[in-house]
Amino acid sequence: MDKAYIQIYTGNGKGKTTASLGLCLRALSCGMRVFYGQFLKSGESSEFSILKEFEKFDYRSFGPARFICGRGPSEEELKAALESIENIITSVSSGNYDIIVLDEIFPALNAGLIPESAVENIVKSRNESTELILTGRGAPESIIAMADLVTEMREIRHYWEKGVSARKGIEK
Repeated sequence: MDKAYIQIYTGNGKGKTTASLGLCLRALSCGMRVFYGQFLKSGESSEFSILKEFEKFDYRSFGPARFICGRGPSEEELKAALESIENIITSVSSGNYDIIVLDEIFPALNAGLIPESAVENIVKSRNESTELILTGRGAPESIIAMADLVTEMREIRHYWEKGVSARKGIEK
């Protein structure tokens, strides 16, 4: 890769994780090494069964494997999240990966799991040869200002409003 950039996929619309996974699949198909770190999710979605087959794909789940709604994080959750920041900074700065995705990092920040300064440190620690993709609703302006590409997914209409649950192969 000639030059690596910092990308953000944010907004209230569907497609942030899907876009990052599409980028990963493209990179893996070109022989690139990919690290996919996921906050607030378990990694049990259908796509990970095939992605984990790629030798150059590394996956880690950080923090609780669920969204934190209506309560603050527990001491145990905070400790695990802060430990994950150290691991992420090591990976981001190593130069061992062509692509690093930190999926749902902004909801983790907004839930109080990780401080904004930690996300800023992750971005500042990035090896120049590593493309860094950050996803999730509620990207703060300070992080947006550090990015080279920012895409905002905007929901116009969604069938979940009609009670449609996540469907295997489509949303999970």
